[in-house]
Amino acid sequence: MPDTIKAYLKEKYKKPGNVFCGVIHRLDRPTSGVILFARTSKGLERMNKQFRDKETNKIYWAILENKPPNSEGKLVNYLKKNEKQNKSYVTFKDTKGAKEAILHYRLLSSSERYHLVEVELETGRHHQIRTQFSKIGCCIKGDLKYGAKRSNNDGSICLHARKLSFSHPTTKEPISITAPLPENTFWNLFKSIN
Repeated sequence: MPDTIKAYLKEKYKKPGNVFCGVIHRLDRPTSGVILFARTSKGLERMNKQFRDKETNKIYWAILENKPPNSEGKLVNYLKKNEKQNKSYVTFKDTKGAKEAILHYRLLSSSERYHLVEVELETGRHHQIRTQFSKIGCCIKGDLKYGAKRSNNDGSICLHARKLSFSHPTTKEPISITAPLPENTFWNLFKSIN
């Protein structure tokens, strides 16, 4: 994707030579939603600092196979990534390489079979949302890697980076980006909330 963006920037700003495009906010391959790129190395540096210093706000929406135990809550676990499997596991605090993972969730709506939650991350760990909801028996729809009953036809999982808020790296102006929901059967169940 950065190559496509570089071509767009080169044309839009009539730039000769190489064009810079830095990835600030990326997503796991099967998820959808907001992705953020920087046009300059200075912008990338400043944005990475905002993410490191937790000055950004990330909201995700997820469709779960089972209803969470409470209509809202906080999940706190220690996660360890298995590089070979590209998967994270809930483990004990004193496990070597374990990192604390904290998220807050709120049940937005339920259909006959599925449940839509809004998730706000306090930490940003590898596959954090997927791992933590799987641990409480509420797998994300389509997420076979973390225990879902069946895959989605398009290979996606029902996890969507819904909203990203941050300060512009140069002007400091507050910016909030909301990504529309994907067009598929499961997200369509909750279109009225949009």
